[in-house]
Order: sequence, then structure tokens, then C-alpha cells
Amino acid sequence: MNMTHYMELLAVNQPWNLLIFMAIPIVLAETLAITELYLLFTRKFEGAIFYLNRFAGIAVGIYFIGIIYYIITNAVIPITKAGEWRTVIDVIAVSTYVIAGLPLIWIAFQEIGLVNKTLDQMGKLKIHAICVALFLVFGHIAMIAGMVDPSILGYKGANAHQMSGGNDHEFCHPEEHEKMMKEHQKMMGNIPSNQMPMNGGQMPMGGGQMPQQMKNWQMPMNNQGHNH
Repeated sequence: MNMTHYMELLAVNQPWNLLIFMAIPIVLAETLAITELYLLFTRKFEGAIFYLNRFAGIAVGIYFIGIIYYIITNAVIPITKAGEWRTVIDVIAVSTYVIAGLPLIWIAFQEIGLVNKTLDQMGKLKIHAICVALFLVFGHIAMIAGMVDPSILGYKGANAHQMSGGNDHEFCHPEEHEKMMKEHQKMMGNIPSNQMPMNGGQMPMGGGQMPQQMKNWQMPMNNQGHNH
């Protein structure tokens, strides 16, 4: 199965990439979302939950600044220059993941005091709720698109193993066939002329015996005897 660059990023360097690009930001974002709901229902803008909400908002926003910078400089730009996007599915997965972090960065800027300075506490809480909702929408689009096999839109991986249509025989690399043919010719060259099969290339049907060299050499006839 072929993977998008999004899924490949999470799959390599286990478990660190999964922790850095999925577990940590998701835990912070979910903490922000849960505490956001609590504040919306209770309107208690003080206490441990309120400060946990502020901490999660600032932390996840700053964290996503680093993630977005890394992805753009080490993935988006190089892949675009090389023209190696794995169909539009790949583009959607990576781009929506980057976009999902932008609302969280806005929350962090608001909590630090760089934006929305004139809003009261309820106004800022509404901005929080909108930004969290945008993160959830784009984040889930990224995850769904990232898990899709890009080959459904025609992408073919460089190491894709070709299969024949309608039977169980697998195509081998031409070098393997050439090697087998040379070995076969070498074995045939070692058979004395007086032991070569007669009668137009057919093996004798009577009491003649198959030469020992021919017994030891068996050409693969199907995929059971076909080694890769």
C-alpha cells in the first residue's frame, strides 16, 4: 500500500514522530477544547480550569509554530520543487494539517495579548470556541486524507511490484531471467553430444535415461518455483 507524505511522516522514526506530530499537539488541543466547554457552561473565569485553559492555548499555539515551520521547510517546499506530490490526496492531507494549526496560533496570540486586546472575557472565549472548531474540522480532514491510499487516483510508487492480470504469476526483474538463462545454457553446454536428446529435440520414450545434468536442472514452470 502506498502512503501519503502525512502518513509516512507519522510512520517513520517510531515512536518519536508519532509523539511529536500527533500525540503532543492532539493532547494539548483536546485539553483546550474540554476546558473551553467547561468555561462556556460555568462562566468561571478563575481557578485551576481557567488557568489550564490558558496554558493549553498558549502551549499548543507556540508548539504549532514550530511544527508548521518544520513541515514547510523540510517537506512542502522540497516536495513541491521536486514535483513529488502523491496526487491531490497528498496535497490535501499535508496542507490541511498545516492549516489546522493556524487557529491555535491565533489563540496563543490572543492569550499573550498580541491580538483582540479590546475584547472582554466572553468575547475572547467565543474566539477560542471558533478557533477550536476550525482546528477540529481541518485536523480531521488531514487525518482522513492522510490515511487514504494515493494509488486510487493513479499514483504508482517507485518500488511498486507489478502483478500480471488474471493469473497468479509474478513478473521478476529481467536481470533474474537473464541470469537463469545463462545458467541453463551453461548446464546444456556441459552435456556430451552423444547424450543430447534425439528425435527432433524430444526425449527418447523407450529405455533411454535422462542425463544427470538435466535431472539436476529444473526450469521454473510456475510461481511455486519462481524465486525472487
